[in-house]
Amino acid sequence: MSAPRPTWMERVLESIEGDRPEAFTTFAPPDEVDRRSAVLMLFGPSDDGGADVVLTARSRMLRAHPGQVSFPGGRVDPTDAGPVEAALREAHEEVGVVPESVDVVSAMPELFLTPSGNAVTPVLGWWPSPGPVSVVDPAEVERVERVPLSELLDPARRFTVAHPSGYRGPGFEAGGLFVWGFTALLLGAVFDLAGLGEPWDPKVERPIPEHVLSDWMRNRG
Repeated sequence: MSAPRPTWMERVLESIEGDRPEAFTTFAPPDEVDRRSAVLMLFGPSDDGGADVVLTARSRMLRAHPGQVSFPGGRVDPTDAGPVEAALREAHEEVGVVPESVDVVSAMPELFLTPSGNAVTPVLGWWPSPGPVSVVDPAEVERVERVPLSELLDPARRFTVAHPSGYRGPGFEAGGLFVWGFTALLLGAVFDLAGLGEPWDPKVERPIPEHVLSDWMRNRG
């Protein structure tokens, strides 16, 4: 299956180049940042005629964000030409995405993750002819899924996540995954920029699943 880049990706580019969206101003990095990473937001044509996105569940043995759903990605190494190369390299190392098969749309503005002191560059990509994905590095990734956008955009699958720490933020339940935190925030921002988002009720709250919460508690100790 091969498909041209969808028009909504052009809308994301136009929005990013104009007034910077709220999520990117609220979480803009400080002037001095020691750690930089990049993630690949890889969308592609799905079997239902729509599109899907590659999401991973991080290993539960990791110290940072164990078990949490994320995009493929990781640290920008000194040998990388920049965040785009880092995101493509990490996606290849973690889940087997062939870098040359990705149509890189744009590197988006950095977002700062305060708990880890990490500035993350989201790299928006289109996969015109998707190849297989699988767990390549189980030390980093426990699971990988191509999740249909039709599920992520379903208002019944969107809610506000309630964390014991007091955190409240957007969440999704799709593809058998519970998506929250940075990944949910970024997905929601891109959907809004693309004009794809449908009204959903932020007053509907769901708690963090017990297995995710236990991983988070274990790594606090």
